[in-house]
Amino acid sequence: MNRVAHDAHTLALTIAFLVAIMVLAQASADEGLFAALGARAARLAGASKVRLLLLSIALAAVVTVTLSLDATVVLLTPVLVAAAALRNARPYAFTSVRLANSASTLLPVSNLTNLLVFGATGLSFLGFTRAMAPVWVVAIVLEFVVLRWWFRDEVGASSPMPSANLPALPWLALVVVAAVLVALVAGVLPAIAAAVGALVLGSYALRRRRTTWRALVAAANLPLAAIVFIWGTAAAAIARTDWAEQLGGALPDGTSLGALLIVAFVAMVAANLINNLPATLLLLPAVTAIGPAALLALLIGVNVGANLTLVGSLANILWWRSTGPEVASLRTFHLLGITSTPLIVAVCTTALWAWTTLVW
Repeated sequence: MNRVAHDAHTLALTIAFLVAIMVLAQASADEGLFAALGARAARLAGASKVRLLLLSIALAAVVTVTLSLDATVVLLTPVLVAAAALRNARPYAFTSVRLANSASTLLPVSNLTNLLVFGATGLSFLGFTRAMAPVWVVAIVLEFVVLRWWFRDEVGASSPMPSANLPALPWLALVVVAAVLVALVAGVLPAIAAAVGALVLGSYALRRRRTTWRALVAAANLPLAAIVFIWGTAAAAIARTDWAEQLGGALPDGTSLGALLIVAFVAMVAANLINNLPATLLLLPAVTAIGPAALLALLIGVNVGANLTLVGSLANILWWRSTGPEVASLRTFHLLGITSTPLIVAVCTTALWAWTTLVW
C-alpha cells in the first residue's frame, strides 16, 4: 500500500507541474512571447524557406526544453504557421510536433516521462542534462535532415516574405521563464517553481488585461490532468504485478549497445501501443534494475520514439486536434513517422551509448 501511495504521490506532483507549466506557457503566449519570437524568426529567415525551417526547429527545441512539449504543439504551432506567411505551412507545422517529442530529452522537466524517470537515475539535474545533451543534439540534427528531405519540394525554393513591424519582446515573460529554469537547476521542486512562475506572470497578464481567467483555466486542462492521473496510476499498479516482473526478466541486463537498443525499441513500441506516459510507468521498475544508462535509453524510446504514431504521446493528439487536419492526413503523419522514427531512435541510442560508455 505504501508503494502504491508513493507512486500516486509522484504522479500527482508530476501532473501538477504539467498544469502549472501550461498556465505559465499560456500567460507567456498572451503576453506575446511566442509571437515576438516567431516574427523574429521570420525576419531572420528572409526569403529562404530552409533558413525558416532551421529557425523553426531551433525555436521549437527551446520552447520544448523550457516550457514543455505541450506548449510547443498547442501554443507555438500557430506561431510557426503564421511565420510561414505566403509559404506552404506544412513543414513548419510538422516541425512543432516532431521537435516536441524529439527535443524533450534534454532536461528532467522537458517531458513528464523525464520527471517520472529522473529520480530513479540517481543523477543531479545538471548530471541528467549532461548525459542527454549529445542525444538531444543528434535528435535535432536528424529531425532537420528528415524534415528537409521529406518536404524538399516545399522548402527547396525561396519565396518573398512580406515585411512587417516586429512586435516588442515581453521582457518580463522572458525573465520569469528564465527564473523558473534557474530555480529548477537549483533543485526547487518542479511543481512549486512552475506554480510560482505561473502565478507571477499570470497575475501580471491579468492586470494588464492581456489574458483572462477563462484562458488560464482552459490552459490548465484539468480534465486531461485527471485522465492522465487515472491512466498513469493504473499503469503503475500493473508495473507491480508478476506480469511486469516477467517483462523485466525478458529485458537484457547490462549497458552494451545491443542492450540499450533493445530497451529503447521496447519502450518505443510500448509508447505507441498505450501512449508514452503509461509505457514509462509500466517499464520503469524493470529498467531501473538495469541501471541509469538503460533508464536514459528508455526515455529515448518513449520520447523520440513517440513520433512513430499519433497515439505515441499526448502532444501528438493535442497537435492533431488543434492543427493536424489542416496541414496533413493521418496517412502522411504515420508514413513520416514509420520511415524515420526507428532510425532516429537507433542513432540517438548509439550516441547515448558512445557518450556514457566511451566519454562521460
